[in-house]
Amino acid sequence: MKYSELASIYEALESTSKRLEKTYLLSKLLKKTKEDDIDQIVLLIQGRLFPQWDETKMGVSDRLVIKAINIASGNSTAEIEQEWKKLGDLGLVAEKLVGKKTQATLFSKDLTVDKVYDNLRKLPTLEGHGSVDQKIKLIAELLSSAKPLEARYVVRTVLEDLRVGVGSGSIRDALVWAFFGDKVKVNYNQEEKKIEPENREEYKRFVEAVQHALDLTADYGIVAKLIMKKGEKAFGELTLEPGNPINVMLYQKAKDLKDAFERVGKPCAIEFKYDGFRMQIHKKGKSILIFTRRLDNVTNQFPEVVKYAEQFVHGKNFIIDCEAVGFNPKSGKYLPFQSISQRIRRKHNIDQMAKDFPVEINVFDIMLFEGKSLLKEPFKARRAILEKIIKPHEKKLVIARQIITDNLKEADNFYKEALKVGEEGVMAKNLDGIYKPGSRVGYGVKVKPVMESLDLVIVGAEWGSGKRSGWLTSYVLACRKGDKFEEIGKVGTGIKELEEQGVSFEQLTNLLKPLIISEEGKVVRIKPEIIIEVKYEEIQKSPTYESGYALRFPRFIRLREDKALSDVSGLGMVEELYAGQKK
Repeated sequence: MKYSELASIYEALESTSKRLEKTYLLSKLLKKTKEDDIDQIVLLIQGRLFPQWDETKMGVSDRLVIKAINIASGNSTAEIEQEWKKLGDLGLVAEKLVGKKTQATLFSKDLTVDKVYDNLRKLPTLEGHGSVDQKIKLIAELLSSAKPLEARYVVRTVLEDLRVGVGSGSIRDALVWAFFGDKVKVNYNQEEKKIEPENREEYKRFVEAVQHALDLTADYGIVAKLIMKKGEKAFGELTLEPGNPINVMLYQKAKDLKDAFERVGKPCAIEFKYDGFRMQIHKKGKSILIFTRRLDNVTNQFPEVVKYAEQFVHGKNFIIDCEAVGFNPKSGKYLPFQSISQRIRRKHNIDQMAKDFPVEINVFDIMLFEGKSLLKEPFKARRAILEKIIKPHEKKLVIARQIITDNLKEADNFYKEALKVGEEGVMAKNLDGIYKPGSRVGYGVKVKPVMESLDLVIVGAEWGSGKRSGWLTSYVLACRKGDKFEEIGKVGTGIKELEEQGVSFEQLTNLLKPLIISEEGKVVRIKPEIIIEVKYEEIQKSPTYESGYALRFPRFIRLREDKALSDVSGLGMVEELYAGQKK
C-alpha cells in the first residue's frame, strides 16, 4: 500500500471529531488492506510500531527530528525551530518545509507503508557509537521521499504523537464493520454523516466477540489478521498464552456491604482490597514474565517477584492475577501504593530498589493453569486451585485474605479489620462468577469507605512563578468521553515542594515536559499520558469546562503509573457520582 493512502486516511480522521465517522473511515481502510499488511496497518493507525504490551519505545527526541528535517528539506535548524515555535507541531513543520524542498532529491520514489514501517521499526534497535546519526539518516530518508502530507504523519509517528483521535473502541467497531458488515448490515448516510447497524443484536454479538479477542491477546494486529483469514471461526481459535498479557477483569464500586451482597449474591467471598498495584504473572516452562494492569512488562524491575513465583507457585504453565503491596523493610508495616510506584518505571539500581521498597505479592485469581484456560471456571474453583498450588510465605507471596459469608455483620467486621491494617477496603465476589477479561460485569465489586476518587489525565498546565519558577503547576485535568478527553478542572493542591516529602512539582514537571504539545505564554498543552488520582469535596455543574462539570477543591493523591489511558475515569462515572452526591 502507498503511504499516501494511509496519510489521506489520517487526515480525514484528524478532520472529524465524530466517532462514528472515524469508525467508518477505518473500516474502509481495513476492507482494502491485504492480509499480509493488516497487522502493520492496525498498529500504524494507533500511531504505534509495536503492540500495546511491548514496552519498546521509539527513543527519538525532538532534536533528532529537527536534524532529520534539516537534512531532508535543506532548511537550517534555526528556521525549523522558528516554524516549530509558530506551529507548535513538528509534524506540521515537516509538512510545510518538505513541500518547499531546497535540496535536490533525484532518487526519491513513492513511499510505501512497508518502507515507513521497516525504517521506523529499526530506530529502537540502534544503540552505541554512531546510532544517533543512523537514526537521523533513517528518518531523513523517509522525509526526503515524502510528499508534504506524508511528512506530517511520518514525524508524528516517530514522536509517538499521531493526533488523529482513534481509540480502541473505534478500531474494535471498525473490525466488525469491515469483516462482518454483511451480517450486521451497516448503513452510512454520507449527507447526514449518520451510521447505523441494521441488525443491532448481531452487531452487539460481534462487538463483544471482537472485544473478548482483544482482551485475550492485547494485540489488534493478531486479532485483525485472524479475523481476515478465518472470519467468525477466529473467535474459537484465540486462546490464552503465557507471555501474552491480557486485559485483567475490572470491578465496579458498591455503595456499601449491603449493596455488595445484593449485586453479587449470597453467600459470597469477601477479600481484602489491597493498596498496591495490579500484576499478572506469566510462567511458561522456565520463563517468567510480569505485566502491570496497563500491560507494561516490568519483569526486570521486580527480580524478587520472579523468584517468588518460581519458589512458591507450583506449576509449569500458568497466569495468575495479584496485587503487589509495599511494606517497610524495617517495621514490616504495609505502605500505600505511592511509596512503591516508583519501582514500576525504574531501570537502574534495581537490586537496591528491591531492598529499599520491597513488595509482598497477594494472589487473588488464576486465569490459566498447565495449559488449560480457567476463564469459564467458577471463582470458587479458581480459588481452590490457588490454595492447592501456592505455598504462602509472608512478606513474599501469599493468597489474598478471604472469608466466605452471607452474614452482614461478619462481613462488616472483616471490612473493619481490612481498614485497620491499612488496606483500601474489601472486594465482594460471586462464587460462581467466571473471569471476564477487561469487563466490569458484576461478578465482583469493591467496597471503600471514602467517596470514590477519580483517575484523571493531565492535558495542560502553567509555568509557575516565584519559588515555583521553572516548574509546571496548576495542572489541567480531563476525564474520558469515548475516545476523547474532556477537561474537568485544575489541581495544584497535594503536590510537594520537595521530592522527599512525596510527589513534587519538579518530579511532575520532568514527566510532563517531554509531552508538551504547544505553549502560549505561560500556558502549555500536554499530550494525555500522565494519569493521577484526585479526591475532591464535590462535583459541580460547570459551563467552564467541556465535560460540563468541575471539581470543587480537588487534591492530588498519587500518580497512577499502573494505569492506561483506557482506565481514565469516564464522563459517565462523573455523572453518576454527581447524581449520587445530590441524593
